[in-house]
Amino acid sequence: MLTHERTFALIDCNSFYASCERVFRPDLARTPIVVLSNNDGCVIARSYDAKPFVKMGAPYYQIKDDLRRAGVVAFSSNYALYGDISERVMTIIESMVPALEVYSIDEAFADLTGVPGDLNQFGRDIRARLFKCTGIPVGVGIAQTKTLAKLANHTAKRLSHITGGVVDLSDPFKRDWTLRNTDVGEVWGVGKRMRAHLEGMGIKTAMDLARADPWTLRKNFSVVIEKTARELAGTACLELEDITPPKQEICCSRMFGARVTDIEPIKEAVATYTQRAAEKLRAQNSLCKKIRVSIRTGMFNPEEVKYANAALVELPYPTNDVRLMTKAATEAVNRLFRPGFKYSKAEVLLMDLRQPGEFTDDLFAHSQPSDAGKVMQVLDEINGRWGRGTLRSASVPSAPEWAMRRDLMSSSYTTRLDQLWTVKAT
Repeated sequence: MLTHERTFALIDCNSFYASCERVFRPDLARTPIVVLSNNDGCVIARSYDAKPFVKMGAPYYQIKDDLRRAGVVAFSSNYALYGDISERVMTIIESMVPALEVYSIDEAFADLTGVPGDLNQFGRDIRARLFKCTGIPVGVGIAQTKTLAKLANHTAKRLSHITGGVVDLSDPFKRDWTLRNTDVGEVWGVGKRMRAHLEGMGIKTAMDLARADPWTLRKNFSVVIEKTARELAGTACLELEDITPPKQEICCSRMFGARVTDIEPIKEAVATYTQRAAEKLRAQNSLCKKIRVSIRTGMFNPEEVKYANAALVELPYPTNDVRLMTKAATEAVNRLFRPGFKYSKAEVLLMDLRQPGEFTDDLFAHSQPSDAGKVMQVLDEINGRWGRGTLRSASVPSAPEWAMRRDLMSSSYTTRLDQLWTVKAT
């Protein structure tokens, strides 16, 4: 039987970063895992069995001895590995559903309208295929709206010992039970402040929000909360985004692996971040007219002198040429740098982004030469085939001393030939 009623599914990877690390370390299948932020700073991901031992955001230097005693294994963030596995997961899901919206690196909405048969079983088929092909466990939530699908997914994970990782709220009885037993703060889009306001109105559960008057919510809060309430009541207000809109700003920012006191390493870092931001810019076929460059010292050590500054650079014409952008960004560092400080971070923010043809300059304004676009196309093709950084600006070093610290990083099993997974015979 075909399902003609509008139906969505949310497929969300379980503890994604930690799960990626486990894929190539079967010896850690029953070992708690945490993944750390840049420079091995704080815990940003935990496997389910690590949650009793560590809080999200805990500074690693404060808890590393406790983790070791508890048998918890820590990893530095391996973004290349996570990004590649995410792409594989999304490709498999896309091959199984009529339409897909990739919502983040570890979750996606699918349109299941018209999918024949038992949708609960279909959700289990998705889980089984993803685990077989990628090793990544997922939860699947199915419902008539995206907000309900998100809630179904949350319930599938929260009660995984009962649900098996799949919950279908198409059944009104299951939907109402879930709404009654879900705190309003767990609803997609309801933050801490909004939760406090809603509870002040007597709205404490998802069911209370679903039954609230939408127009009152819109008047007191916003159209977003109104749509959330309508979606919880079963009225679809949010559609799948077939095409992700281009970003209006692109940022690349990193903490240095160690404090920097000279200007040249800072220029290298800014050049490196500009190259990465320019790659993202060209990937969405945009041009940039302004760049904001900022540098700062550490802000939390009371014994260090504080300094932070930023400069806005106006480019001569809208461009995606990394050579022009790097020259402008590194020259800005000359205006920002002050000797005598220990710098900890630099940031490059691309602003005033438009698609080609959207800029309305005067008739005599300069525009990007066609040759520059061809050069950038060749640059991206080479780096796409042989790996990021194969061809780069001369001001971008291959192994800088200021690079962020990742002492606990696993191998790039799927993105580097020299780090392919090997299996030893016993």
